[in-house]
Amino acid sequence: MQKTPIILSKPPAERSKQPPPPTAPAAPPAPAPLEKPIVLMKPREEGKGPASATNASTPEGTAPAPPAAPAPPKGEKEGQRPTQPVYQIQNRGMGTAAPAAMDPVVGQAKLLPPERMKHSIKLVDDQMNWCDSAIEYLLDQTDVLVVGVLGLQGTGKSMVMSLLSANTPEEDQRAYVFRAQSAEMKERGGNQTSGIDFFITQERIVFLDTQPILSPSILDHLINNDRKLPPEYNLPHTYVEMQSLQIAAFLFTVCHVVIVVQDWFTDLSLYRFLQTAEMVKPSTPSPSHESSSSSGSDEGTEYYPHLVFLQNKARREDFCPRKLRQMHLMIDQLMAHSHLRYKGTLSMLQCNVFPGLPADFLDSEVNLFLVPFMDSEAESENPPRAGPGSSPLFSLLPGYRGHPSFQSLVSKLRSQVMSMARPQLSHTILTEKNWFHYAARIWDGVKKSSALAEYSRLLA
Repeated sequence: MQKTPIILSKPPAERSKQPPPPTAPAAPPAPAPLEKPIVLMKPREEGKGPASATNASTPEGTAPAPPAAPAPPKGEKEGQRPTQPVYQIQNRGMGTAAPAAMDPVVGQAKLLPPERMKHSIKLVDDQMNWCDSAIEYLLDQTDVLVVGVLGLQGTGKSMVMSLLSANTPEEDQRAYVFRAQSAEMKERGGNQTSGIDFFITQERIVFLDTQPILSPSILDHLINNDRKLPPEYNLPHTYVEMQSLQIAAFLFTVCHVVIVVQDWFTDLSLYRFLQTAEMVKPSTPSPSHESSSSSGSDEGTEYYPHLVFLQNKARREDFCPRKLRQMHLMIDQLMAHSHLRYKGTLSMLQCNVFPGLPADFLDSEVNLFLVPFMDSEAESENPPRAGPGSSPLFSLLPGYRGHPSFQSLVSKLRSQVMSMARPQLSHTILTEKNWFHYAARIWDGVKKSSALAEYSRLLA
C-alpha cells in the first residue's frame, strides 16, 4: 500500500472520473524520472518527446497546461512557466547570456575613447557665451588634469600651450592645435585667440587657451610704450577689464594649474591684475552653505590652483644665477599675501637646468620657469668662425648659449606641469563630463557675479 504511486500523483477526484487502465501497474517506474529536473529540461531542447510521454501517462484533465510548456522553446520569456524553479533559473541564465553573445561589438565600442582631437575648439566664444561642443570629447572618468593660461598680448600663450599639449618645436606653427599669432595679425596689432579655446589630449589633460588679459593700467602701459592695440580693444577700459577678470576668475576656479606667461620681467600691473582676479574669484561650492562667501576667505574650504610663472623669450643673461635669485625674490614679495599656490610645486633646480647650483641656492623658490626664444636654436646651429689668432679646434664647437636647448627646456617644463598634484576642485570628485557641467555653472556665476559688478561700478 505504501508503494502505490497513484495516490501521490493523482487526486481522488480524478480517480473517480477515470479509473486507471489495466496498464496502470506500469506507471510506478515513471514517477522517479518525473521528480528529477532532467525531464523538465529536456523538453526545451529536444521538443515534445519525453514531455508528451510523461503527460500521456498523467491525467487527461490537466493535459492542456503541460503541452503549452514545450510549445515555445525558442521564445523563452513569453512561454508558460512551470512550477519547478529549475526551469525558471535556466530561463534567466539563457536570457542574460544571449544579449552578451549577440552584441560583442557594441560592448567593445563602449570601451573605446572618443575621437582624438586635431585642433582646438571654442569653450567660450568671442561674445563671452558658453559653447557645448566640448562635451563630445569627454569621458566618465576622474583622472583628469586641467591647465589654463593667462598673459598679455603677444607673449606666446598659444605657442606654449600647443607645445605642452600635442606639438613639437620642429612642426610648422600653422599646424599647432592652438593657432599662434600670424604675421598679419601682428601688423594689425590684434590677437589670434578670442574667448577661451579648449583642447584635450589622449592622456586626458585639458588645456584652456585664453585671449590676452588687459586692464586700464596695462592698456596705459601699452599705449605709453607705443604698442599697437587691436581694434576690438578700442572700447571703454572698464568693459575690457571686466572680460579679462571674468576669464581669470574662471580659470582660478576650474583649473588645477594656471600658467602666467610674460615675455619681459616684470610688469607690476600684471600682479595687481592677478590679485584682483583672486579677490573676485567665486567661492568654491561646499556641502554646507555656512562657510560660503563671495570673497572666499575660508582657507579650509576654498580652492586655489597652482600658479606657474613662465618667463618666455628669456635672454642669456636671465639664466645667470644672480639674476635668477632676484627674479624669485621679487615674485615672492609681490605674491606674499596671495592664497594661490605660487611656490613649492615646480623647480628648475630639481630638473637639472642649473647643474652647478645646490638645491638650497634660492632662499624662497617660486614656481618660475625660463624658456628662451624658439628661433635661438637656428642661430646656435651656426657656430662662430675662428678668429685670426684662435685655434681651429674652437671653430668646431657650438656657440655658447648659457642655457639648455629650447626643446630640452620645453620637455622639462611639460614633465613638471604634468606631474603636479591634482587637488579636488569641489567637495565631490568630478569626472570629465561632470567637470564640464561644473565649469559651465562657474562661468554663468562669474558673468552674474555681484563682486565683479561692484568692482566695475567702483572703476566707473
